Amino acid sequence: MSVGRSKKFNISIQEHMAIDVCPGPIRAIRQISTYFPRLSPTSLVSPTSPVSPTSLVSPTFPVSPTSLVSPTFPVSPTSLVSPTFPVPTTVMSSMDAISSDSDDCTSLGMLEFELRYEQTSSQLHCTVLRAKGLKPMDFNGLADPYVKVHLLPGACKANKLKTKTVRNCLNPVWEETLTYVGITQEDIVRKTLRLTVCDQDKLTQNQIIGQSRVALRRLHAQHATRFHTCLEHPPPLPSPSATGEAVRGISCYLREWEEQQLHSLEERGRLLLSLQFLPLPTGGNDQTDRRLAGGLCVGVKRCAHLAAMDVNGFSDPYVKIYLKPDMEKKSKHKTAVVKKTLNPEFNQEFFYEISRSELVTKTLEVTVWDYDLGRSNDFIGGVCLGAQSLGHALRHWTDCLKNQGQQVERWHILTNQLPRSVSHN
Repeated sequence: MSVGRSKKFNISIQEHMAIDVCPGPIRAIRQISTYFPRLSPTSLVSPTSPVSPTSLVSPTFPVSPTSLVSPTFPVSPTSLVSPTFPVPTTVMSSMDAISSDSDDCTSLGMLEFELRYEQTSSQLHCTVLRAKGLKPMDFNGLADPYVKVHLLPGACKANKLKTKTVRNCLNPVWEETLTYVGITQEDIVRKTLRLTVCDQDKLTQNQIIGQSRVALRRLHAQHATRFHTCLEHPPPLPSPSATGEAVRGISCYLREWEEQQLHSLEERGRLLLSLQFLPLPTGGNDQTDRRLAGGLCVGVKRCAHLAAMDVNGFSDPYVKIYLKPDMEKKSKHKTAVVKKTLNPEFNQEFFYEISRSELVTKTLEVTVWDYDLGRSNDFIGGVCLGAQSLGHALRHWTDCLKNQGQQVERWHILTNQLPRSVSHN
């Protein structure tokens, strides 16, 4: 069938866009008006056609109720259309939920732990019990949490303790006790314990879930105190990707504050010493045992939280002791070197044969060094005990002289100030 030139099909743009594409000749859809309603403000609505508020009028035209419907069609007040369309309540609530910040609305979880300080043994026991409702950190909606514990202020690597890792869990149970040694009463007054819950990743860097801080002055001696704390976001760290001068300024201030606190204390670690003065026995002539002749027995037990002096983050510490003044240079004793540790145990004793009258005028100098092969050793810290000492060192010295025959153990804070009478060689 051919179509003459005189006959033309008038197809509107709406019909052109709604062509029925099918095998065979192309034919226009006849009832295209059902898809593109052509309504004017003065048109009437047929009772047989479905009526919807959005299909009656366009919001751009002013509409009156009398121009929309006929008198024979029953109209309810809800079927009248206004130029503005209210948004449903459910949509608004969903929009509010989407617009809220997910980081602020998400809880990081809670941590339950127990702290107990034993003053007699100078030990702080931190029992990490459990965590609840941790924030998911992995793609499977779970996490591999573990807990790191630090004493602040102080070298983080020297006093870091951590628990085991619980795999694929948001409510882990550890029931693990971490113990700090060499904690004095002064530490309880001015130090803070930081507990950080982290997510362990094998291929990428471990992520921090949250942390909690507890001032040790809140503890009661010889009594366990249980804490239920909400995890908090860690303070921002300075990085090139940090946005905003305020964030970088706060992070730099926090780091400088911690460095100033550490520098003001000048702590380089702890040293556990035992002193025992053995008086000269009356009428004793046996020289087979040097201790029977009387003298000072110095026991170097252990060190804790030493400063790292090597590039690997550890030290190779050993201890040297002197009894000054030493004109003949025969009072020097040295322990063995313990490799790659910041918490070495020595358990070595050294004896000085000396009377009590001579010991009163002497000064015991104890220094800790980092052994380096091929170059000079690095000084870590030291402490002096004698009649000219001050504070805790003086009390330890006087208690040793008063309690003759008894072994007196005390922890001492190492300072980075080298004693005057000790050379750097």
